[in-house]
Amino acid sequence: MTNSAAVVGIDVGTSSTKGVLVSLQGTILASATRNHDVRRPHPGHVEMDAEVWWDEAVSIVRELLADPAAPERIVAVGVSGMGPCVVIADEDGAPLRPGILYGVDTRATAQIARLTGELGGADAIRERSGSALSTQSVGPKLAWLTEHEPEAWARARRLFMPSNWLGHRLTGAYYLDQHSASQCTPMYDAQALDWHRPWADGLRGGIELPPLVWPGDVVGAVTAEAAARTGLAAGTPVVAGTIDAWTEAVSVGAHRLGDLMLMYGTTMFLVHTTEVRNASPVLWGTTGAFPGTRNLAAGMATSGAITSWLHELFGGPGYPALLEEARASGAGARGLLMLPYFAGERTPIADPDARGVIAGLTVEHTRGDLYRAALEATAFGVRHNIEAIEAAGGRIERIVAVGGGTQGGLWARIVSDVTGRAQCVPEKTIGASYGAAFLAGAAAHEVRIEDWNPIVEVVEPDPAAGARYDELYRLYLELYPATERIAHALAARS
Repeated sequence: MTNSAAVVGIDVGTSSTKGVLVSLQGTILASATRNHDVRRPHPGHVEMDAEVWWDEAVSIVRELLADPAAPERIVAVGVSGMGPCVVIADEDGAPLRPGILYGVDTRATAQIARLTGELGGADAIRERSGSALSTQSVGPKLAWLTEHEPEAWARARRLFMPSNWLGHRLTGAYYLDQHSASQCTPMYDAQALDWHRPWADGLRGGIELPPLVWPGDVVGAVTAEAAARTGLAAGTPVVAGTIDAWTEAVSVGAHRLGDLMLMYGTTMFLVHTTEVRNASPVLWGTTGAFPGTRNLAAGMATSGAITSWLHELFGGPGYPALLEEARASGAGARGLLMLPYFAGERTPIADPDARGVIAGLTVEHTRGDLYRAALEATAFGVRHNIEAIEAAGGRIERIVAVGGGTQGGLWARIVSDVTGRAQCVPEKTIGASYGAAFLAGAAAHEVRIEDWNPIVEVVEPDPAAGARYDELYRLYLELYPATERIAHALAARS
């Protein structure tokens, strides 16, 4: 480690927790990762133990601070995490059950329907909170806990997501950032930028609603107890952070008006930044990561999760080998077309009972063809969501790609060809942990993301490939309604 000051960024993701040690010039000095798995105790239930997040964060920070002099050089810590999640805890902050994950957890469909009716319909909820109720919403999951786990619910006094959970364990502070709160539909008032008490009080039970801050705000300092666990110096400032996709947008500078952040990960996520509220029945309208900004957001339930599943089914030949075989397959995957709804789908169809479909299979198809079809399926899903964003009034001026899927080149190339859009690729695509570090750096000193993480490549679309994909995209849009009834019947049997 150099003698310069540095910051730490920590991010809890769906498949791993990551941490980075970054100089105030943006140089990554060290990084560490701890892999983990989600629990699926019942169909549609996706959970994780919040204590795992803390234990992994402790382990990561200790690895990052291996140099005995390092703790005194850390000027701030930033945190982020997947979301919106639901961790209920007692008055001491001890979790009462495993955390319920974001939109991939589809347990609360009955509560979504009931609350939508009770609160005056989807339009009324969207007008107040920015989004209609969906599997992404926090409120229906709290209602599910009320009905299905009354003993734990009766003891609940605190509400956490991974980012404010880490912040709480580091500082003892109880808070939630504005953006995360805006995904606590229908409990948040998107116009007032505050809790909407009439609806929140009907859902929160004994939970004290956390005070709201902005993602870049300092929420407290590392306590003596947390310092003993992590190796950080007591008194080190901690910055609030926010949900990982929005922190990832910050990490690549894709949070300015007109930007669209396209996150390649276990799921695919899109965040478009505007200055006005754009209502959409199929997207999420949220508060931005910074004051004065709004977002239209979209999310696919699976993307990298499908490629990982295929990799495992194929016996783990290695991703570089699969990418080369997929490249050789060519546009259209030799007549295969896939629906990427392997865990239901979030936007724009909002159907937790949708299912994956692979159409056109023959005994002549290879694993490279299947892998190519999976990459193309996620690209078609991205195009579907981009069209929904623009139909809602979004004006996309620049797309910035981030995440592990940008490596190897092929996946990003396919997305640009399918969408007909150029993608800017920054120097560093390590993800939300780097964005958390930047927010920490910005709270401690004046730093600019353009200096930290410049754009180094632009992936331009190929018009010839795009013409081929236009035809396939029309078939893609027809495939879901053609198989919807069968998929729902099969989902009911699972």
